[in-house]
Amino acid sequence: MVTIEHRGSMIGVFLDTETNGLNPRKHSIFEIAYKMIDLRDGKEIFSFHTVVKHPKEVFDCSDPSSLEINGFTFDEIQKGIEVSEVNRLIVQSFEKHNIVRKKAVFICQNPSFDRAFFSSIIPIIEQEKMQLPYHWLDLASMYWAISIFLKQEDKFPWKTGISKDQIASSMNLEEEPIPHRAQNGTNHLVQCYEKLVGYPQA
Repeated sequence: MVTIEHRGSMIGVFLDTETNGLNPRKHSIFEIAYKMIDLRDGKEIFSFHTVVKHPKEVFDCSDPSSLEINGFTFDEIQKGIEVSEVNRLIVQSFEKHNIVRKKAVFICQNPSFDRAFFSSIIPIIEQEKMQLPYHWLDLASMYWAISIFLKQEDKFPWKTGISKDQIASSMNLEEEPIPHRAQNGTNHLVQCYEKLVGYPQA
């Protein structure tokens, strides 16, 4: 595997998942997407997206409210790829682009949720062996801190709310398309980050 060096850069791995429920011990990832962005200048380095294939018994454990949000059907899930292959492709892309501690961070809307489900594809032991970043940053905290710092009372987070759609609305951005899909969620996350935080060398 050839590792690509991005000298002097910090890579943000903007990641989103769609699942068939909220409990990582019971439910599974149905879709995962991420974009690697150079946080200095906003340049996109790599992107990945796939639906994950699961057997009928996994689909039958779905929480109906989750399927209502993301719109997945069993037939659509069958067009995805097996978890083992998703693992291989993600590991390959992370190794190629040197996604390791002190050189990259994960950025999500809800990292406690996404990381728990991500670990069903890349187990924690494997993450440790790969030295994957252990910093999973969340957009809501960025929005909270910036809003308080700027002292714009009409933008205080307890007035606007801190869901990704609420954050987008506060910055005059469109909401994420419905039904929610991981690729759309990742693109929307990058848009929100760019408007909220920006890139120092852009």
